[in-house]
Amino acid sequence: MASSKRIGKELADLTKEPISGITVEPKEDNIYKWVAKLQGPAKSPYAGGTFLVDMDFPIEYPFKSPKVKFNTRIYHPNIDESGSESQCHNVVRGKVGSALTDFLEFDAGYDADLCVGILKSEAWKPSTKAVTILLSILQLLEEPNPDDALVASIAELYNTDKAKFDKTAQEYTKKMKACNGIDFFVPDLDLAHSFEEDA
Repeated sequence: MASSKRIGKELADLTKEPISGITVEPKEDNIYKWVAKLQGPAKSPYAGGTFLVDMDFPIEYPFKSPKVKFNTRIYHPNIDESGSESQCHNVVRGKVGSALTDFLEFDAGYDADLCVGILKSEAWKPSTKAVTILLSILQLLEEPNPDDALVASIAELYNTDKAKFDKTAQEYTKKMKACNGIDFFVPDLDLAHSFEEDA
């Protein structure tokens, strides 16, 4: 099948010539499903974070774009915050204020859409490669696009109080390394109070 050959070649190229900040591997040995690990860009509030991204390639690839979703919670105007109830949420429930328990609601089951221009149907080109998509996501982490936001409230904060946006995104990145095998974190009650005061 032509699509599997194209996807296999792209995966092989990424394995032979790795791109800084990006690692990929097939999900459950399925060439059509990738898991990518993106390292937060150094010149961004996401520095130090590792973000899991699912890529689901259709049979029609490259004539149809892959579906790309964040599998790690992130505070970003172009990545929505919808997600399933999480184990980490249950661990901290009742120990801290509701503002922080909402803040902690994420795990490997978290499933968030993102808005990347080249993935839009009107912009997609068969010549676009998966690595280009992943590089575009890294660029989006470094330079959010509040004019094409999925989360209006975060975009508003980005436009009106960049310092507060950066601080909040940094806290997400610093503290939200749980449940994806990277780290585990016991909630800080002072941080819980600070988020309740800001709410």
